[in-house]
Amino acid sequence: MRKKSLIWVVIITIALSSWLLYRTTSFEYAYIPDEQIIINSNNNFRVEQFKTSQVESSEEQIKLGKEMFFKETFGNEVFFTDILGMFNGPLTFVNVGKAILKLNGEGTTNLQVEAAESFTVGDVTIKKGELMDTGLDVAKGSMTPLGIKMVFDEGRIKAGVTCAACHASVDKQGNVIVGIPNRDVNVGLTLALGTNTASYFSHTEMESLKDYLKKNTHKTYTVNNKKLTFPSTQEFEKFVDSEILKWPRGSNDTTIELENNPVQIPDTFTLGDQPYGWSGQGQIGPFHGLSASINNAHTQNMDPLSQSTLVDPVMDIDTDVYLATLLQNAANPKYKYDIESGILPSEFFKRVDPTPGIEGVLELIRGPSYPKVSYPTSTGLFSSSPGFNAWEQINAMSAYMNSLHPPKTGLKKDSTTFEEGKRVFAKAGCITCHAGQYFTSNRLIKAEEIKTEGSRAKGFKGTEKFFDQQPKLYSIETPVPLPKNPKIEEISLNREEEKELKLGWAHEESNGGYKTISLYGLYWSAPYLHDGGVAVGPKGEPGIVNTLMKGIQPDAKQSLKALLDSRLRKQVIEANASSKKLQTAHVLGEGHEFWVDETTGFTEEEQHALVHYLLRLTD
Repeated sequence: MRKKSLIWVVIITIALSSWLLYRTTSFEYAYIPDEQIIINSNNNFRVEQFKTSQVESSEEQIKLGKEMFFKETFGNEVFFTDILGMFNGPLTFVNVGKAILKLNGEGTTNLQVEAAESFTVGDVTIKKGELMDTGLDVAKGSMTPLGIKMVFDEGRIKAGVTCAACHASVDKQGNVIVGIPNRDVNVGLTLALGTNTASYFSHTEMESLKDYLKKNTHKTYTVNNKKLTFPSTQEFEKFVDSEILKWPRGSNDTTIELENNPVQIPDTFTLGDQPYGWSGQGQIGPFHGLSASINNAHTQNMDPLSQSTLVDPVMDIDTDVYLATLLQNAANPKYKYDIESGILPSEFFKRVDPTPGIEGVLELIRGPSYPKVSYPTSTGLFSSSPGFNAWEQINAMSAYMNSLHPPKTGLKKDSTTFEEGKRVFAKAGCITCHAGQYFTSNRLIKAEEIKTEGSRAKGFKGTEKFFDQQPKLYSIETPVPLPKNPKIEEISLNREEEKELKLGWAHEESNGGYKTISLYGLYWSAPYLHDGGVAVGPKGEPGIVNTLMKGIQPDAKQSLKALLDSRLRKQVIEANASSKKLQTAHVLGEGHEFWVDETTGFTEEEQHALVHYLLRLTD
């Protein structure tokens, strides 16, 4: 009885607080852990060169970066809550709150939330009342998941997503580990549960929206003498849901080339790990391109509306058709486009846009290359909030990420095996690509050479149609909102940099490539490769189908062994190939065929030593 009474007290308190907030002002909250609860906190300050200016990683900047990492959404709660309707279906704010209350102050790496209603798409069925694995992490004592920002605005509760949702986790005691990938966060399911997941369609598998409309039911209207054809609501919603549900846990599709090719969420132990992004998109600008990569994550992946200027020249989709497709079933009536209104979608959106004059609903500024894209920004836009300088928040995040380091693995110390593994590392030639302080050559490898699944490497190829070859940035003292004539600084490139950038963006004749990753923190980042396809469970279960698709976390030691062993890799690839979902999502686990096994003259003992060495590199 006492527990039920407590729950009612909490509910009544929330209701009264909500009423008072509605009567007074807006409110926002995101959990920012104290340093004492972060088990891998440090103060590693660096000064990085910004081509034309100095960006100093000061203690003050890193402090701001930590706040931004855990709290800053740039307003994406409007997209995820008001447009995509993430909390209007089986996943609700009330049930998320109940799930957190049930933890009684303890932490969890997988918040299980009771489904508010039934949900069926393809072979995925969730019954009302069933517990759903969100993969969201909750630190001990927190009342919100890591990386989820709660906002009360316009008389509504909204939630947005920050960096920490994917790039931080908790240990068994509920302490926070910053920088490791959230390996079981169920991005695909969480998005698919929304009532308007169709608004995320550019991250799914279709040659073009026009081709989809030719083969499926659609609606055609004439508005202001302009013919608009866009998908039927329910059918298109089911299609996008089914595509996004293919994503393995711990992965997300981060490009808008109308191909379903999710990538594994990377760690953010970023110091020395340039270029950034799996295909090396982030190479120039502040912090060796890290700021460009973070900007891409926010401007491109947190609000498809921000691409409304790009869709015509890059994807050959009419802007009004695109906006109608995204907004025709928006969760909040304010943003729901009514074709019967007689107003073009672009005009309608101007009337409701919370950030007038800027594409999408995020807090953005137009970059110097706008409307074209450029190497520093894949959308032509920069994430920057009023009251800050241009890119000040993004640069602070870069400084904070560069201060992070992997925690201790807890693996048993064995100096003899470690030294033997170090010898094998050199003998096997691993050191050719993974050399130096950060165990990376800081170069890209062509997709044809590395032989991993190649669709993601070409993710930015379409941008070449609408591209400014001269990269430019605003000076770091430029305020937001932008003044009339902001100071612009051009970034000069040498021939080698141009060559690497064209490879990273798959421009000209290139099919793109993949970065040579730093080997820091391998223990925390299984499964392996950009698609996360090299996964093996703790009992030797091969492939994604036998691990993540069954709620089993891949084991770092077993998965790394499969990365190096030709026989085990074959088992992993065959297991992945048995799933049509994985095949059509381009999750294969192929490539990087640098074997350290009997086929290349190494013993099982040497292979074991190498795995031990790689997992304990940063201990």
